[in-house]
Amino acid sequence: MDAPKRVLVVEDDLTTLELIAGYFEVEGFRVLRARDGDEMEAALRKAAVDLVCLDLRLPGRDGLSLLRELRRTSDMPVIVISARTDDIDKIVALEIGADDYLEKPFNPRELLARAGNILRRIAAPPAGPQGDAEYCRFRGWTLDTAARRLTAPDGQDIHLTRGEFELLLVLIRNRGRVMQRDTLLDALSDRNRDPFDRTVDVLIGRLRKKIERDPRHPEMIVTMHGIGYVFIDPDTTPPPPKPAE
Repeated sequence: MDAPKRVLVVEDDLTTLELIAGYFEVEGFRVLRARDGDEMEAALRKAAVDLVCLDLRLPGRDGLSLLRELRRTSDMPVIVISARTDDIDKIVALEIGADDYLEKPFNPRELLARAGNILRRIAAPPAGPQGDAEYCRFRGWTLDTAARRLTAPDGQDIHLTRGEFELLLVLIRNRGRVMQRDTLLDALSDRNRDPFDRTVDVLIGRLRKKIERDPRHPEMIVTMHGIGYVFIDPDTTPPPPKPAE
């Protein structure tokens, strides 16, 4: 029997904190609570956490600062929750590495649904025959699809968030083929469709900063204006195709 998932809720408003925590607990989650950055770090040291629900407006260090610090060492899923409705805040949070963004006021059932989607995606086995090592190489880079690990030409391990990994993998699998934004968004699994969703563009920007020699003039992940993106590398060794379901 699978152990209950553990969620860390970081929220300075006690009423909201207990509301979110209560909904998760009713659904069988184990919940850790934190009201600022120090309590969040203490909770992460105390126990392994499967998901973080992170408010932006916190005393001391704000949520964006905490997310940036977390992303230096971990790809732990994070849902940012904020009363800020400006698109800039959402874009910045996604650029830093948030997996999802939910505006206040929100329906707690929607938060649970989004959290469940993310956790199911994480639990899904990597593409390809289980247990087989799969690698794709491009311009000296190596992507280990089973370990979700990217290695630079100089041997350095490059940290990828889950969204970055999923997007890079689908681009490589479809190298030379122009991929529409909607198709790429679908590859990120269980995201609610939104015609103004900029998640793909944000993730593309993050990937370019990590793998392109000059992110402002990309050579591998190329924009096809008005359509989407295409991965260009004639020497790419793609991973095996997905097995038939």
